[in-house]
Amino acid sequence: MERMKKNEIITGTIWKQLLLFFFPILIGSFFQQVYNTTDTIIVGQFVGTRALAAVGSTGFFQMLVVGFFLGLSSGGTVVISQYYGAGHDENVRKAVHTSIALSLACGAAIMALGYVLAPRVLRVMNTPADVLDQAVTYTRVCFLGMIPVLTYNIGAGILRAVGDSRRPLYFLIFSSVLNILLDLLFVGGFHLGVAGAALATILSQAISAVLILMLLAASGESYRFRPGEIRFHGWILMKIVRIGIPAGLQAAMYQISNVIVQRSVNGFGTDTVAAWAVYMRMDSVFWMITGALGISVTTFVGQNFGAGQIDRVKRSIKDGLVIYTVLTAAMSFLLFAGCGFIISLFTPDESVREIGVWLMRHYCLFYIVFIFVEIYSGAMRGVGNTFIPTVLTAFGVCVLRILWIMFVLPAHYSLLTLVMTYPVTWSATSLLFLIYYHTGRWMPDPPLS
Repeated sequence: MERMKKNEIITGTIWKQLLLFFFPILIGSFFQQVYNTTDTIIVGQFVGTRALAAVGSTGFFQMLVVGFFLGLSSGGTVVISQYYGAGHDENVRKAVHTSIALSLACGAAIMALGYVLAPRVLRVMNTPADVLDQAVTYTRVCFLGMIPVLTYNIGAGILRAVGDSRRPLYFLIFSSVLNILLDLLFVGGFHLGVAGAALATILSQAISAVLILMLLAASGESYRFRPGEIRFHGWILMKIVRIGIPAGLQAAMYQISNVIVQRSVNGFGTDTVAAWAVYMRMDSVFWMITGALGISVTTFVGQNFGAGQIDRVKRSIKDGLVIYTVLTAAMSFLLFAGCGFIISLFTPDESVREIGVWLMRHYCLFYIVFIFVEIYSGAMRGVGNTFIPTVLTAFGVCVLRILWIMFVLPAHYSLLTLVMTYPVTWSATSLLFLIYYHTGRWMPDPPLS
């Protein structure tokens, strides 16, 4: 009972607590992006445009595989947050160790599959021939680090589920700084090229995983990690899978459609691929911000739903929409105004810079239309509803995006037509989520007790 009184997520002023919870996640997400962004900058400056294109052309393949697992593991975060909000300590303990077991098993499987399939997948993605060998090398080394990547993310998810978004941040900042130093050492000092950039990333992520597990093991709370208790609890696993599989498929759909877009981008030549790689690093900053807010909304909705406080669930959503709007307007302005300077940090190539500026200024004007997808889907995950959001995403993002690439792009073949793939599908998907949310059928009844 004492713990419940201290849990500000279910008792405090929502918008204040939402921001206090959000900013550590945002800062942590920023430093997590430093991994890939540092690779891109250092590779572009020390190795050249081809190496930059090689690193950029691999991103969606990795994100497809990892994104599915992170969606799957979000089922564990939701289950833990609901049980924690309801005060069911024994179930929290079982959910924690089941989630960690899932991260270890999936990490091993993803590592093996990614390493074996990398050359074939990158060829299917129409990766330019002059960067294919480097792209395969970078991808394979990155996949060797999948177990620590997934372990860190599930550990951070456990802490966020119980309302702790600060402590994972400290370890992540440390490992991000380490990643920069190792990048400079392996790429700039030892001249290991793209393999050195990938190696720096996976070593840094391994340290993050160790630190997060040590933190959980030292906890005196119900979510304490005990290595000897790592196992699958069948009924808990079923709950996690029931929530997580649709969320994983939803994440995979985004990436499958992105892989298709990346394949089309690869057909515009090495300069465009390099510019796209730079743009995507900046684009990922925006999605990092909105994703952090989505995680925050999921946690607030999950704990309040578990505690049976439906009014606070709805207020969390409304406050989330307001915060999203303000942050998106600010981020769009900064990217539009500063894109030239930002891109010059990645590459001295003037052709790549011009294409990158053009891409960024087209996209940042449309970010606001994604508002209902991020906030409403985060809320729906919090109450355990992931099936219908997956269906909406499948149609609005995946199907429409593929149809655009198959029919609209060939009829009006240009980079502008390709660029419009995203704003069109963002708008359609957001409209679908808006309609579904206002039907009122998204929230289960009664809440978990």
